[in-house]
Amino acid sequence: MNSLKTDLLVDAKGLACPMPIVRTKKAMNEIEAGQVLEVQATDKGSKADIQAWAKSSGHQYLGTLEEDDVLKHYLRKSSNEETVERKHPYVTSNEELEKKLEARANIVVLDVRESAEYAFNHIPNAISIPLGELDERVSELDKDDEIYVVCRTGSRSDLASQKLAEKGFTKVNNVVPGMIAWSGITST
Repeated sequence: MNSLKTDLLVDAKGLACPMPIVRTKKAMNEIEAGQVLEVQATDKGSKADIQAWAKSSGHQYLGTLEEDDVLKHYLRKSSNEETVERKHPYVTSNEELEKKLEARANIVVLDVRESAEYAFNHIPNAISIPLGELDERVSELDKDDEIYVVCRTGSRSDLASQKLAEKGFTKVNNVVPGMIAWSGITST
């Protein structure tokens, strides 16, 4: 997990509260919705501060890694994805997917979240192909497989399910609500 793909790095090392948050807010305005921000800080209180700020501002706090005395915080910029109308006709609940996994059904779980989101928490054996990479990596999937597509809220997975259906995949299910409410087994 040492080489997480991020879109922007914020150096807040040596700065005390509230400066890590001030720099994080500024940087969040410079990136696009869905992109991942890495904030490096040495202030031990920054973990709670950044987590609280992300929650209050609607951005997604992914997690924090500690290397030596540096805290590396990962955040994903929010978008209006929760309000996107779902269009893929085949939808499966988290519970239904969990039952299939417990029964060891012959299925493929495709996680279309960003690689940093996947790194911090994912369904065991899920294939990670971020939505933005799906078109060029679709050949990694088999059209004959029964595929369950998961993201954070069911919106990116809806778009991915539509893309797969357009490319001839016939057994594709969008998992809703997705990882935001996943209570099954996870890996990191």
